[in-house]
Amino acid sequence: MAVPQITVRNPTPELTRRLKAVAEARGESLNSTILRLLAEAVGFEERHERLRRWATWTEGDAADFDEALNAQRVVDDLLWR
Repeated sequence: MAVPQITVRNPTPELTRRLKAVAEARGESLNSTILRLLAEAVGFEERHERLRRWATWTEGDAADFDEALNAQRVVDDLLWR
């Protein structure tokens, strides 16, 4: 799948200077810095962190879930005759 290109037109000289300074301080390319800042601005990483937190179960969580499932798997023989 092709990744779209995005062009940012007419950044001010001050914005360009600050972006370059941030990129240099982090040891990143200017493109990587801009992508990271955009992802942070739209909450991309925050969403991924929430998904990681919600998708992570402890052993206790898994045991509770299995116990609840097992309780639902009981077959009432009188209903199936």
